[in-house]
Amino acid sequence: MTVKQLTLPELTAACRDLGVGNVGLWREPVRSYGVEAAAKLVRDAGLTVTTLCRGGFLTAVDPDERAAALADNRRAVDEAAALGTDTLVLVSGGLPAGHKDLRAARERIADALAELGPYAERHGVRLAIEPLHPMFAADRCVVSTLAQALDLAERFPAHQVGVTVDTYHVWWDDRAPEQIARAGAGGRIHTFQLADWTTPLPEGVLNGRGQIGDGAVDMREWKGYVEAAGYTGAIEVELFNEGLWARDGREVLAETVARFAAHAGDADPEEAGDADPEK
Repeated sequence: MTVKQLTLPELTAACRDLGVGNVGLWREPVRSYGVEAAAKLVRDAGLTVTTLCRGGFLTAVDPDERAAALADNRRAVDEAAALGTDTLVLVSGGLPAGHKDLRAARERIADALAELGPYAERHGVRLAIEPLHPMFAADRCVVSTLAQALDLAERFPAHQVGVTVDTYHVWWDDRAPEQIARAGAGGRIHTFQLADWTTPLPEGVLNGRGQIGDGAVDMREWKGYVEAAGYTGAIEVELFNEGLWARDGREVLAETVARFAAHAGDADPEEAGDADPEK
């Protein structure tokens, strides 16, 4: 999604040229291209699919809507397995129209996970609950903190359900570091994502994720938290940003690689250079 202006063939070629070995994919472009064709494309480019995003939206009250959501999530699990990733990211869903009970909505998520967890396990896929910033609680995700995500995940085996740690959504929460440690102790950090927090937020707020280094988040600090918790997996960058999408995608990807090295890479920050992709 960081470079959604690129087609899947353009994306895989750009990753290969820039030495990016891992890619997190979104369902919509994958399904448009064809799941099996996308799996072959990525495989032939020598890339590993880190995660598939997204499943979830599990808070509906209407029985038909709930059944449809469960069916869609089973398809998402199938797609993740076909792509060769072991992690499906879940955005849990907001409050249904006419409902205001956050706790009840979270219980419906738990009910859905009780069905989806074993199905995912049979396909070699883990479910990663992603808490979203509280500004999305009403319409997109009633799970707003890592503590809430873990309270749900810990009802199930860690190889079935864990969490996504996304800096954009948790950087403001002073309890998040201890919750990352909690998640790590239970083997439940299934993926780690970077995005910066910049203001003012755009109208609609969804596409306000800032390029690494442009905002308020100390990426290396948060990387330190997940590493201290035992996480050794891939680190994703996930940016929804109209300004970035309006630019040349290869240029944005090269910039993102350079920003990652400068702000979250293993090199000393003073030695990593600036964000010029030519350096």
